[in-house]
This record gives sequence, structure tokens and C-alpha cells, in this order.
Amino acid sequence: MAATLGQVLALVLVAALWGGTQPLLKRASSRLQVHERTWVQQLLQEMKTLFLNTEYLMPFFLNQCGSLLYYLTLASTDLTLAVPISNSLAIVFTLIVGKALGEDIGGKRAFTGMVLTVAGITLCITSSVNKTQGQPSTL
Repeated sequence: MAATLGQVLALVLVAALWGGTQPLLKRASSRLQVHERTWVQQLLQEMKTLFLNTEYLMPFFLNQCGSLLYYLTLASTDLTLAVPISNSLAIVFTLIVGKALGEDIGGKRAFTGMVLTVAGITLCITSSVNKTQGQPSTL
């Protein structure tokens, strides 16, 4: 089963939602200052604090939308294409958004890794498209 353009775009959107929200979640949760007596009280207070914080809640909601879209896309997409596209590109989006937020992402090595990741994903997509062109349509 080869991927259509719509499936590939959905997986890229999943990667953007997953990767783009990670630095935002990290930033919002780093300000968490809760100290309770027991680990249960600590956990409950942290959850209350996070889920009442819109700076955390909005990226969390978008991240979960990415998970829902991923689940829906998996029903019609080849797993050998879905996993590399969504997970590898999520790292690229994390680096891009992290850099935009002023984080140190690693310089030239990180950029080289992003280029290699995108090149690998491009090869995966090209291979999938070439598989469909050589086979008759099932419609």
C-alpha cells in the first residue's frame, strides 16, 4: 500500500503538532514550583497546576490533536511510511521551534541532522510513490 499526497500531508501535520508543541510544553512546565508532603499530593497538585495553566494547556491540546490525527491516518497508511515520517519529522519540528524560542539546539550538527532526516524521509516518500506508479489501480 502506497501513500497518497493527502496521507503524507496528514503525517507531516502530525509531526508538526507533535514536534512543534514539545518546546512549548517544556517551557510551560519548567516554571512548575510545587512542593507537597507525599508523592500523591505532589502529583495531584502538579496536575492541577498544569491543567489550569493555559500556557501549558493549549500546546498539550494541540499535541493530543496530533495523536488523534496519527491514529486516524494509520488506518489507511502503510506503517513503514507513517512511523518514519511522523517520528523523524517531529524531531525536526522540535528543533525548529526550539530555535525560534531561543533554545540552543546544537549548531551545525543539528542542522546536518535535520537535512539528513529530511533527505531520508524524501527517499521513503519517493519509494512509496514509485511503488504505486508501477502497479495497476485497484479502483
